Amino acid sequence: MSSVWEFVVLGGGAVDHVLGYLDHHHWFFGFILVGYIFYLHDKSLHVRFDMLDKRLDEVRKRLACDS
Repeated sequence: MSSVWEFVVLGGGAVDHVLGYLDHHHWFFGFILVGYIFYLHDKSLHVRFDMLDKRLDEVRKRLACDS
């Protein structure tokens, strides 16, 4: 039973260290999160512009065939 309790104490100490680290370095993870959000936003904008370019190309092809 004492080995189970030691395992629980070890897990609690690990969680305490992780939470302490996050408490002191939360700004760093905030920068990472904001950067990732901007990355996803930029990626979605590029996809939208690519789709718009494809539509314009289709319109140009149709206009070229109609002339």
